[in-house]
Amino acid sequence: MKNVLRIMVSLAMLILVGCGDVTTDTAAPVKTAKAKTVIDKTAPTGPVIGKWVSIFNGKDLDGWTTKIKGHKLGENPGDIFRVQDGLLTVSYDKFDKFDNRFGHLFYKENFSHYRMRLQYRFIGEQTTGGAGWAYRNSGIMIHGQEPESMGLDQDFPISIEVQLLGGSGKGDRSTCNLCTPGTNVVMEGKLVRNHCISSNSKTYHGDQWVTAEIEVNGSGIIKHLINGEVVMQYEQPQLDDKDTAAKKLIIDGRKLLDGGSISLQAESHPVQFKNIEIMLMAG
Repeated sequence: MKNVLRIMVSLAMLILVGCGDVTTDTAAPVKTAKAKTVIDKTAPTGPVIGKWVSIFNGKDLDGWTTKIKGHKLGENPGDIFRVQDGLLTVSYDKFDKFDNRFGHLFYKENFSHYRMRLQYRFIGEQTTGGAGWAYRNSGIMIHGQEPESMGLDQDFPISIEVQLLGGSGKGDRSTCNLCTPGTNVVMEGKLVRNHCISSNSKTYHGDQWVTAEIEVNGSGIIKHLINGEVVMQYEQPQLDDKDTAAKKLIIDGRKLLDGGSISLQAESHPVQFKNIEIMLMAG
């Protein structure tokens, strides 16, 4: 009888141990769930169709590359482009004079059909040696050439420039204008070769933040918006076959620009950017 009881107790213990194993196994879905969360974290964090995505982290210049005139790609003398108090800041305060150090900060990806928006403001005084036209002047370059293809002493990338201007405190000075370094556009059915064309925006004086937005439809219609209002529109951005640098980019006679790099500009006046976002659109 005692032997029978011992056998029954042993069997009961085995059953309990087995139940313990089952409990451990039921924890597996939790581990799987955690693994799934990790997988979700590896999902693309860059621009996606139909959703605004930040392309500036507010901490450093990760994802962006500098090109300063007279310097190799990636060099950033005097920290002309820097992150200061969470703001992407352009400053020449480590130099005595501007000395034609035109600069551009390129994002790591090219785009074709998208919307881009950011806030900007001009601050402080213009760096000594900057041109009069560069006073409170910056820009967003779109449909640009690859930064690797720029010459060492090239002032601006071949691109379409959404020119950002600030007022002087008196008089009118529109912003979100159009400038065309090495390019042309079509407006109202006609090819326009003017280098800069003013928008119909109002003037923004002082150090106030202004929201600039661009809607880009490949080689189709491009719109400039300020604080949500369209202030300029054109289409068929194209390389200028009369521009020496642009001619080198024309392949098999194709001049029309369907996409390209985007970059932010440094032209001697301190400027700050924040809330830089991209939303892709279906092409």
